[in-house]
Amino acid sequence: MEIKDIKRIVELMKDNDLTEFALKDSDFALTMKRGSGEPQIVYAAPAAAPAAMPAALAPAASSAPAAAEDDNNGLVEIPSPIVGTFYRKPSPDADNFVQIGSEITEDSVVCIVEAMKVMNEIKAEVKGTIRKILVDDATPVQYGQPLFLVEPK
Repeated sequence: MEIKDIKRIVELMKDNDLTEFALKDSDFALTMKRGSGEPQIVYAAPAAAPAAMPAALAPAASSAPAAAEDDNNGLVEIPSPIVGTFYRKPSPDADNFVQIGSEITEDSVVCIVEAMKVMNEIKAEVKGTIRKILVDDATPVQYGQPLFLVEPK
């Protein structure tokens, strides 16, 4: 299950005022509960992975990247879809996914955010050119925190 799917489920929970959602498959289990307005997601990865711990997420945003503020001169933010550790490259000895000036498409992987020992590839979801990298490699990021600024095409 991809992050965008989880975000969509959170949106549906809010829109329909649901307080609990569960989905089980042969490869994973997903349970989400809303209490004080903020959903809690419990996600169990495939059986080989350790059991996941609950993580509180802020209310879901649109699945498209957030529009940049006026001071960003029309640049579009690529936000972090989850809380975790930001990595610019797939492994310590590999090249970075993107650099300033890199041309990207909606399906381009721009970084990895590690959450609970799971490496989540983050896709750009916007076509354009990377103009600014806002986070240092191997640093913690929050849900919704801007990671990159992109000049859209």
